[in-house]
Amino acid sequence: QLQLVESGGGLVQPGGSLRLACAVSGFSLDFDDIGWFRRAPGKGREAVVCMYGRVGRTYYADSMEGRFTISSDSAKNTVYLQMNGLEPEDTAIYYCAARPSLPTNQPTCNSWSFGSWGQGTQVTVSS
Repeated sequence: QLQLVESGGGLVQPGGSLRLACAVSGFSLDFDDIGWFRRAPGKGREAVVCMYGRVGRTYYADSMEGRFTISSDSAKNTVYLQMNGLEPEDTAIYYCAARPSLPTNQPTCNSWSFGSWGQGTQVTVSS
């Protein structure tokens, strides 16, 4: 069964940190691709980070690199998103998504190519 369940969202002050978790079922973290995306109020969905299992690489969106870190625990089949230095502009619903590994060594982090999605978790950065 393909299932992704996010947790860990909440309210945090500017400059604070949160760690989101995504429990993954039906995909292999060592082979398939996992992505974190977000949708801010009034905006479209944007990529945060993608982890390409088979290729063994990670892509971070420019505004997140250095502040956000993706990691995984294969034993728990869970992917984490550590977010530091949060800003009000990071307020959004955060989604994790998964797809089977693509037959390319240069995968891209496009939300439309991910077919399985979690329900999302709200992150609010406000004082």
